[in-house]
Amino acid sequence: MITIDTSLAEPPYDQVKRQISRLVAVGDLRPGDKLPTVRRLAADLGLAPNTVARAYRELEAAGVLDTRGRAGTFVTGDERSRAARQAAVEYAQRVRNLGLSADEALALVERSLASGH
Repeated sequence: MITIDTSLAEPPYDQVKRQISRLVAVGDLRPGDKLPTVRRLAADLGLAPNTVARAYRELEAAGVLDTRGRAGTFVTGDERSRAARQAAVEYAQRVRNLGLSADEALALVERSLASGH
């Protein structure tokens, strides 16, 4: 499903990232699908494990993938789930910058959800 074209100027990690994103976008990879381990995909593609790891990390930061420790790396939910995850990341960064504790931040979210605001 993923191939590396060494004649391209595009770095291999970007090729991996682009192709996985495309597979998710067209539905060939669906929410919950498990991806090969970093080592397995690297070996299959003839790449260094760090190259594949970088692509996975960047896709995780973008909300496309979710790494669950030893359980593996999975495709995240639909666009709505990705947007919610991104909003949570942004909220967490903002409350940290404001100096709030995790308990204070969670209490604010719970009150907001309960009140409908």
